[in-house]
Amino acid sequence: MTYNLKEVMANTEARFTAGHRMCAGCGAPPVARMILRAVKTEDHVVVSNATGCMEVSSCIYPYTAWTDSYIHTAFENAAATCSGVEAAYKSMKRQGKLPEDKTTKFITFGGDGGTYDIGLQSLSGAMERGHDMTYVCYDNGAYMNTGIQRSSATPHFADTTTSPAGKVIPGKMQRRKDLTEVLASHHLPYVAQTLAMLNFADLYTKAEKAIYTEGPTFLNVLAPCPRGWGYPTDMLMQINKLAADTCYWPLYEVVNGVYKITYKPAKKLPVEEFLKPQKRFKHMFKPGNEWMIEEFQKEVDERWERLLELEAMTNK
Repeated sequence: MTYNLKEVMANTEARFTAGHRMCAGCGAPPVARMILRAVKTEDHVVVSNATGCMEVSSCIYPYTAWTDSYIHTAFENAAATCSGVEAAYKSMKRQGKLPEDKTTKFITFGGDGGTYDIGLQSLSGAMERGHDMTYVCYDNGAYMNTGIQRSSATPHFADTTTSPAGKVIPGKMQRRKDLTEVLASHHLPYVAQTLAMLNFADLYTKAEKAIYTEGPTFLNVLAPCPRGWGYPTDMLMQINKLAADTCYWPLYEVVNGVYKITYKPAKKLPVEEFLKPQKRFKHMFKPGNEWMIEEFQKEVDERWERLLELEAMTNK
């Protein structure tokens, strides 16, 4: 498929519409909107949405920004809810209670709190059982909806309300969990890591592959948060690009165990270029804290080199 942004915007429906109450400069709305644009116009969607920023801001009774069937579910069971609906759909199809010529796709959206942490057991179970569904994690790196508390997706040294950078600790003391690799180890037919950058091509094409690959699929999508990260609202796409160009957030896919890096920066930037515009990392640039940036760079380099090795090894 040749991706063309103008054609996509002109020929597909906005299934996630205007009128939501997400913050200006938030990464989640463009992510949700573009992923849902990857669904064929004639197909129906059932969206299961874990409690979080996207849920509380997009579905405030009696209003909703979702145009397809929508289920608000708890933090811990969004994947289980979606898998149950998918199983019911298959049963009703077999019984002839639903038309054969109508296709429904099942998509779950959850933040990192409801995916990396609280909902991990539900997600892992749904993926292992093999349900025909796509789980999308919009990763903003903390529990933003409840006050910017650290999650296992929060980067090393980040300042949050429960890992405050100060004299006692220099921010979050632990490394960020690599959830994309956790899901890849479930031996799924399709796993990908992506973000909204430049012309949305990487995000759209991976969403289309995930949604139309039979079986359980997973997308981990970086969704910057201006309130929690502390960047100007007009810097959303610049922050995304810096995440990719520094290899902090590599763009890649795993198709039946075979790794493919979908974006390799022509010039890999030092990670401080990604850290500098964000207030949550400002303490790292104080005199005497250079070791934090060096440690962060080492982590990024190690993960990038391992990803290059996995691509080479699985493509022999």
